[in-house]
Amino acid sequence: MADLAALLEPHIPALRRYAYALLRNHEQADDLVQDTLERALSRWSLRRSEGDLRAWLFTIQRNLHVSRWRQDRRRGVPVEMDEAVLPGVPARQETALEVHDVLAALDQLPEEQKSLLLLVGVEDFSYDEAARILGMPIGTVMSRLSRARLRLRSIVETGRTTLLRRVK
Repeated sequence: MADLAALLEPHIPALRRYAYALLRNHEQADDLVQDTLERALSRWSLRRSEGDLRAWLFTIQRNLHVSRWRQDRRRGVPVEMDEAVLPGVPARQETALEVHDVLAALDQLPEEQKSLLLLVGVEDFSYDEAARILGMPIGTVMSRLSRARLRLRSIVETGRTTLLRRVK
């Protein structure tokens, strides 16, 4: 067990970053990482020894996230009766506002594009590794990544989503 912990431990910070980028909630991200590690340990015998451990862990984490996302979508949004809206404090620096805009725009992207941008752009996976994690051909990864970048840029520049355009 100590050997497994030594293999998994270096990947935990990257798993936490990816989980937080997906969920924007530290507690939920930590739960996702914990579930990912638990799933990896319980299914360790199913792992290919010649395979990339990092890619395998990220595949498990993404699959868990997508499963929960689908489950939450079916359940709907929980609303507390005594939920109070606290006033927010606006950012004082322009960089913080730009980061907020990019994160908000990232949240507007479809799940496939968001995951792909995070894997390639934040976690620095190659196109080939991202294709294996997402289980799709590399050409599909490249085209979806291109569309995701264009759409993210469009959302950030215009401040809104442009799904359809009007043709006369």
